[in-house]
Amino acid sequence: MQKSHRLVAYTLGIEEEFQLVDRQTGELSSYIEPLLARARPLLGEQIKAEYFQSMVELNSRVCVDVEELRSELVRLRTLLAQITQQDDVAIVSAGTHPFSSWLQQQRSAGEHYQRLEAHLQDIARSSVCFGLHIHVGIEDEEATFAILNQVRTWIPHLLALASNSPFFDNRFTGFKAYRPVLWSQVFTRHGVTPGIFSSWHEFESYLHHLVATGCVSGSRELCWDIRPNPHYNTLEFRVCDMPATLEDALMLTALCQALVAKAYWLYRRGRDLPILPREYIEENKLLAARAGLDAQYIDFVHVRRLTMRNALCSLLEFVDEVSADLGSQPLLYRLHAALASGTYQTGADRQIALYQETGDMQEIVALLMTQTLGGIEVSFA
Repeated sequence: MQKSHRLVAYTLGIEEEFQLVDRQTGELSSYIEPLLARARPLLGEQIKAEYFQSMVELNSRVCVDVEELRSELVRLRTLLAQITQQDDVAIVSAGTHPFSSWLQQQRSAGEHYQRLEAHLQDIARSSVCFGLHIHVGIEDEEATFAILNQVRTWIPHLLALASNSPFFDNRFTGFKAYRPVLWSQVFTRHGVTPGIFSSWHEFESYLHHLVATGCVSGSRELCWDIRPNPHYNTLEFRVCDMPATLEDALMLTALCQALVAKAYWLYRRGRDLPILPREYIEENKLLAARAGLDAQYIDFVHVRRLTMRNALCSLLEFVDEVSADLGSQPLLYRLHAALASGTYQTGADRQIALYQETGDMQEIVALLMTQTLGGIEVSFA
């Protein structure tokens, strides 16, 4: 495959939603206001409040490849950890908190959040969950929906790989990724796109009708698993739990970037992939949320079942050539080898194993604290 992949920059940026946790009790901490006061001089607009005051969002700069992104994430996490430790608060990377009650969580002020709560009531108030949003740049606007319609097939693969939310409200949920379940009641606003859009014009017409009838105020309220983001000219992957480690986040980002690059390469050559209807993708998404990498994957095109690990290995082989061009091949090779050997564990796998060993939710939070800062030099007094 030629280096024509560079016809599009495929720039990268991510948004990470971290939990703010009391270092002594392990409980979620409504710490966002003092944190912003300390962090804004250092991080500016790269740090933001979210709906819950126990959540902080870090936004990376635009990066050209995963290695530049790695340096950026280390910088951001190091600064955030140094600031929060001043008040004995830790940052945690996981899709849900193991035991803090959603009933105790304080919510942030702001018109957008007030509108969200007014519309969704307890659905919004109880959805105390944390995600990783991955942006991949697309310079060819007309290709956006052709790419989106194809890469949505791999939403279940990404969810299984990122699964890191098995516990919620002091219970083992029976799911490895419970976070998408919390939002599943908002059918048309979350999850897989509700239909196949053939062009920007068709999407804009759909959005116009929603805005004109007061259903939404703008595209920001369409929180699909993958959505076009006209503000950044990106495809935004929103399906992933906050993964356990920085390395997990980088692997997921590299895979999303390679998927977009491969889909665009095929699009340029008129070689479209099969486009699955929403209900087929949702079938696999439920299996992935329930069992993660131990799920069965239903290949509706060839009418067969695969293990999710084998399905992911096939996906990594599918994007192998473009990953070489993007500079992410070594990272994805390591992922492929770990999946093929059965040694790769998700954050959910590690949480569940520790709970089965100890039965102690506090131990899980301690593990999450350690994993979040793995590979980052931060000294604690």
